[in-house]
Amino acid sequence: MMDLRQAYQSIFLTVNEKISPQFSTAAFILLLFFPFFASAQGDLLITPRRVVFEGNRQRQEITLANTGQDTATYSVSFVQYHMTEEGSFEVVTEPKEGQLFADSYLRFFPRTVTLAPNESQIVRMQVRRMPGMEDGEYRSHVYFRAVPVERPLGEEELQRDSAAIGVRLTPIFGITIPVIIRVGDTSAKVTLSDLNIVEDEDKNKQLKITFLREGNQSVYGDVEVIHQGPDETETPVGTVRGIAVYTPNTIRKFTLPLTVPEGVDISGGKLTVRYSSSNDAKPEIFDEQVIQVP
Repeated sequence: MMDLRQAYQSIFLTVNEKISPQFSTAAFILLLFFPFFASAQGDLLITPRRVVFEGNRQRQEITLANTGQDTATYSVSFVQYHMTEEGSFEVVTEPKEGQLFADSYLRFFPRTVTLAPNESQIVRMQVRRMPGMEDGEYRSHVYFRAVPVERPLGEEELQRDSAAIGVRLTPIFGITIPVIIRVGDTSAKVTLSDLNIVEDEDKNKQLKITFLREGNQSVYGDVEVIHQGPDETETPVGTVRGIAVYTPNTIRKFTLPLTVPEGVDISGGKLTVRYSSSNDAKPEIFDEQVIQVP
């Protein structure tokens, strides 16, 4: 059976939004992006998965729903992240060069939410644009942190040797989503670069991709890989949703496992790799590249 760290890394590689677990003797803290990890405090479902204020939009609503069987309480706050070139997140307190935080311009209510099983509640968020804000994109992440259940003194008393120190580890789960404010003229351009087919240790084919972003706006979209054989038959061999390149990053590197159907040989054909916007009726194609398969 894989240990917790391996399980988390496996899921994070799937969803492409990674945070490393932080450990201490007092608590085991995990910032998670998908609700099925939060079963200990009640499963939390959040919609939408990201919030963007642009144009004249001043208010947004975030819906929290408890899909678990236990009542759960969540505190709501902000946390600041910097995305690495590999797509993982680092907690920062000061913005990196070219990075703008959004939390100073945002208000939200309530700051604590208690949800019974199958209950939902709305967190309302309002942006306050201030004079003198420079054009560009401001980003912070809303952190919905599960509040541990306080148990009465004497319940589940720790059994410990008088010569030893007893330690209780309390899991604390949370979910973060990005909140973005776009001010003035913002735009972005993305180019797919350094496309290369490699094999993992099990001889499974993978596609390495480098995203090159230009402009003062983040991009968020889906990658689709289509194989075309010598007979021009097309076969989908890879899809991943929700790949982001956040400002101020100009580069993101990603490895996409290819799913080749049984009986299909992609050798000698070509791959069309397309990166397009998510959740749009008519997705915008950011870039499309074609490579030959050796």
